[in-house]
Amino acid sequence: MTATIPLFPLGTVLMPGAALPLHIFEPRYRQLTVDLITGEVPGKEFGVVAVREGHHPDRSGAAGMHAVGCTAVLLDARRLPDGRYDIVTRGARRFRLLDLDTTSRSYLTGTVEFLPDDASAADTPDPRLVEMLERAAREAHRGYCNTAWRSADWSEPAADTPTADLPHLLAGDCLLPLTDRQQLLEQTSPVQRLREVRRLLAREKGLLGTLRAVPAPHGTFPDDHSSN
Repeated sequence: MTATIPLFPLGTVLMPGAALPLHIFEPRYRQLTVDLITGEVPGKEFGVVAVREGHHPDRSGAAGMHAVGCTAVLLDARRLPDGRYDIVTRGARRFRLLDLDTTSRSYLTGTVEFLPDDASAADTPDPRLVEMLERAAREAHRGYCNTAWRSADWSEPAADTPTADLPHLLAGDCLLPLTDRQQLLEQTSPVQRLREVRRLLAREKGLLGTLRAVPAPHGTFPDDHSSN
């Protein structure tokens, strides 16, 4: 299924189910926020795509962005006195960008196809293997978060979280490199995602211990869409 949606290029990868707060100050994204609030954009849903290193979407177009992104659904918006907005969104559906439109709106829009998981029989392993992989991934997440964050800064996904959703939620509150997050987002095998997120979180925990440093809290350093 294809659709045309607004696009918001960012220097990060949004995962399905992950929260994404944004401070909106650029005029075209203020307009996007107004269109989301008023219902001009169906479902209050827009696409977040990660910008490739060394590129800018205004100069490089589609070549400056990763082809696979994730939609964000607007949950809350607060207008500030000077016209800026603080908004809260949550990741929803993965998509592949097929075509970029730079002229129809003040902000970018794109034709996308939504990207479901692989439903082939070959990707339906023994339930005991899935249980083992889920347990290992959760243990790796717990080890990372106990090293990187204060106890109030993270929480474990619910016990009944579906296998397909679990890797994205585990990665959502961990500061993985953009390339690793992008690979997880593009992976359409839930079981392989479990393997990959366990490996990545175990690696990052080891690096934190070796470097004797922890990540800065989210929002410590401004990016293109969170500063004046």
